[in-house]
Amino acid sequence: MDLSPSIHFVSSTNSPEFTLLTRALTRSSVIGLDAEWKPVRTQQSSFPTVSILQIACQVDGDDDEDAHVSNNSPPVFLLDLSAIPLPSIYEILRDAFVSPNILKLGFRFKQDLVYLSSTFCSQGCEPGFDRVEPFLDITSIYSYLQHMHQGRRLPKQSKSLAAICQEVLGISLSKELQCSDWSQRPLTEEQKLYAAVDSLCLIQIFDVLKARVANIVGSTVCNVGKLQSPSIDLGLKQILDMPNGSDNILLAKFIEATKMVQAISTDFPQGITIHEEVASTVQFAKKKQMDDAVLWIARKYGDKILLSDSDRKPKMSKKKGKKPPAGLMAKPRQLDGDEDWQGPPPWDVSLGGDGCPKFLCDVMVEGLAKHLRCVGIDAAVPPLKKPQTRDLIEQASKEKRVLVTRDAKLLRHGYLIENQVYRVKSLLKNEQLIEVIETFKLEISEDQLMSRCTKCNGRFIQKPLTTEEAVEAAKGFQVIPKCLFNKNLEFWQCMDCKQLYWEGTQYRNAVQKFIDICKLNE
Repeated sequence: MDLSPSIHFVSSTNSPEFTLLTRALTRSSVIGLDAEWKPVRTQQSSFPTVSILQIACQVDGDDDEDAHVSNNSPPVFLLDLSAIPLPSIYEILRDAFVSPNILKLGFRFKQDLVYLSSTFCSQGCEPGFDRVEPFLDITSIYSYLQHMHQGRRLPKQSKSLAAICQEVLGISLSKELQCSDWSQRPLTEEQKLYAAVDSLCLIQIFDVLKARVANIVGSTVCNVGKLQSPSIDLGLKQILDMPNGSDNILLAKFIEATKMVQAISTDFPQGITIHEEVASTVQFAKKKQMDDAVLWIARKYGDKILLSDSDRKPKMSKKKGKKPPAGLMAKPRQLDGDEDWQGPPPWDVSLGGDGCPKFLCDVMVEGLAKHLRCVGIDAAVPPLKKPQTRDLIEQASKEKRVLVTRDAKLLRHGYLIENQVYRVKSLLKNEQLIEVIETFKLEISEDQLMSRCTKCNGRFIQKPLTTEEAVEAAKGFQVIPKCLFNKNLEFWQCMDCKQLYWEGTQYRNAVQKFIDICKLNE
């Protein structure tokens, strides 16, 4: 499956892109929602301002008018909220968010809605957005299918969207640009693609999971479809005898109620004034109904997001600084302005080190650890997912490593391990890598690239393995694709975790990537 979105950047309500958006919303039964904002580093008294709202539309196109909207790919609209007057799009978004004919997909979208509502309120669009319904968090249907597959109730899923995307679609979803500055203009093409893919993948994942649900409960979905036929007049007992009969009653009532709204909205007598909110809702009621499978899933596994008054207020920390006991002087706290590296590093020969750069990357910069390994630098990560600060300090001190982090709180402990804590300032992995290389004056050569195991940080066995040797070495823990057997490739094995690697397309692309990042060809 390929995530190739048809991207429409909407920066004005007078643009052709905005016309396409309004048409797509009235012809879509499923949309994917996401939002981007400039990341904040500290607690603030107000919410971040949303810069981009992404809406991916699954257009139900049967005619020529719809065909040029979909263009064989679900269109994704990137609304530039820093350029569009927000009052001009407030109503159309509000109506789409609560339209019963559109299933809204998201991934932990409540925070996005809070920030979005705050952004619109700041421009006079009171009371902002307070709900999204019907809504389906991708994790809900994913967890249901995991439960059905395992045959037992599983703990609440905490998988990232990238992990679900990889498992369901087989596509690696890069999150490298997530923390980029979305308030800057113009956006790069990479940012636009990243934002579009984040919302489009929700629809693609939903389509796959919807098909799986249909296979499991196909008969129920078919029976729901029968309720829509005017030629069949089923009694209450017959409906209750169906699988999930109570669900079918509710769905039947929902379908009939929506049809009634449609019928009423087609022809109003002259002289009757429709309330503004009813009129805008009617606009969405004129569109096609959700198909049976989507309607059933929305009813069975869907939910709604409702914002309370407390949701609209930023939660500030109530912790207060403790005063030191009388007669004791508090240790000076290292401030952000003192983050520059002072040196020398603990591996320095003058300090009894071996001269080989070594880093310990905490959980906030695990991506940097993999990048360092790719350029041949020893970069460890904590053995526990949520290590205690003292464990990090102890490991860094014992192994003569520099502890690398994005957590400013760790800088307070600098006095415990002098010259062993460094806080990277960059947000993106590529930029973090360059920052560390330049700060610690690391020497990187092309021969070093891909010389460490990205999985465990181990070194490779120097002698390459043949295909036959690799197959034998991989037995029991790793599968080598059969398509590699006739390519006469050389394999390398990690001395520590025994993971096997080979020089395929991914390897060559990775080598070229780090040659460019480190500017080794200049």
